[in-house]
Amino acid sequence: MILKRILSLMVIALTFSLQAQIEEAQLDQLIQETLTTFDVPGISVGIYKDGKEVYAKGHGVRSLTTKKEMNSETLVGVASNSKGFTCFALAMMVDAGKLNWDDPVRKHIPEFQLHDPWVTEHFTVRDLVTHRSGMGLGAGDLMFFPEGNDFTVQDVINNVKYLEPETSFRSKFAYNNNMFIVAGEVLKRVSGLSWEEFIETKIMKPVGMNNSKASYNRVTDKSNIIDAHTRAEGKVIQIPHDWSETANAAGGIVSNVHDMMTWAKFLMNDAVTESGERLLDARLFHELWQLQTPLSVRPGDWYNSNFRGYGLGWFVTDVKGGHKQVYHTGGLIGTVTQFTMIPDLDLAIVVLTNQMNGSAFTTITNTIKDSYLGYEDRGWLNMLGERNTNYLKYNDSLKAAVYAQVDKMKNSSQLPKPDQISGTYTDDWFGDIIISHSENGYAIRCVRSPRLFGELLPYNATTYVAKWNDRSYDADVFVQFTFNEKGEAVSASMKYIAPITDFSFDFHDLELKKTN
Repeated sequence: MILKRILSLMVIALTFSLQAQIEEAQLDQLIQETLTTFDVPGISVGIYKDGKEVYAKGHGVRSLTTKKEMNSETLVGVASNSKGFTCFALAMMVDAGKLNWDDPVRKHIPEFQLHDPWVTEHFTVRDLVTHRSGMGLGAGDLMFFPEGNDFTVQDVINNVKYLEPETSFRSKFAYNNNMFIVAGEVLKRVSGLSWEEFIETKIMKPVGMNNSKASYNRVTDKSNIIDAHTRAEGKVIQIPHDWSETANAAGGIVSNVHDMMTWAKFLMNDAVTESGERLLDARLFHELWQLQTPLSVRPGDWYNSNFRGYGLGWFVTDVKGGHKQVYHTGGLIGTVTQFTMIPDLDLAIVVLTNQMNGSAFTTITNTIKDSYLGYEDRGWLNMLGERNTNYLKYNDSLKAAVYAQVDKMKNSSQLPKPDQISGTYTDDWFGDIIISHSENGYAIRCVRSPRLFGELLPYNATTYVAKWNDRSYDADVFVQFTFNEKGEAVSASMKYIAPITDFSFDFHDLELKKTN
């Protein structure tokens, strides 16, 4: 009788498991509809469950130009999903006795300085990778974003001291890429290998990530790699790949769904490779997924989460009844990605895209995740599709209103004369921005980031709009001048005109003083 009951329960459990997994045809259809709803050219999706790949497919095209199909082998820049690799590498150095998470950064990089001398002395390696520096969201990202600037890793180390904090040290989460760049330099100095060499030889190779590289420039065979795409002036277009090698430790890795599922399998196997090699002490590996910087959980959270926060290179939370979820997202100009693990379900979901719309990967990940957690269909596609449409309309309306005002002001008598605002404006960490005037009007140019150039158009008597020539950036900003008693501009500040602008275009952090 007891045996029959056990067998009955096993059958029920097996039936539930089979029902829980989303059907392949259903998922195929969802992804196709996601491509259309969010105007994404290509998406590849992987699901790892109970020790094996249960889904690995590409949908759509990897390039609007070539029309070649996206597939499960297609390489994509995983962006900030690289941060988990950086922290795993640092933990390996802790395991080797060459580093401690709570070492002051200056022990390994003596020239490292922050704005506050006390914080400089107490800032640890752990602080570098937990987004609690006190600096604002994306502070200093213009030193590597967009590609084409001339900032080096050493420039980042030298310049972060000029970034003023927004909050007190360790009091608030604020995402920061530059601290991960510094963390990459810590790894280089304690290991004797570049970040790229370490990631490829000490992690990717033994794990079995045979098609992945630590940076775009290290990919020698680009026959099956995405082209980047983004929405510009209301239409999705193909754009050049964009990523600065300076920031590889923050987001440089290029991979595909097979290799990312191999990475997930390794992680959920307690950092033991397929061949049985342990790459990291179990205690140190466990620490990577422990909460370091807390984040709030919204009331009415969709997954009944009790906690949320950042670990060491990973976001961590609980979903539906206490299942621990470890996850991250990544974004470059032209692509966004999402990587999710629920270790006690032995479940991982990988979504890689070639268009920068996070609603697409959220739709797919949440629908798959819900199917394994036992939720009924919650209509993520329709809900996020409607929200996305409204968000784009809202941003477009803001931009339209700004440029309508620009049109009104073009011949206004209230505008300052060219010699009142033309000249060189200098920021301590970003360098010079030159505003010039000719018969064609005003031009603005960022000296150290030469791809950032465009028109400067009047908005009111003290404020202009920087309209960048590369419309794919979607990063136009107000430029507000401060004048002295003689009517001469002495300084300027910047602020984006619409919230859709990526936070890494941190023009608002510039303190521009007119120097010429």
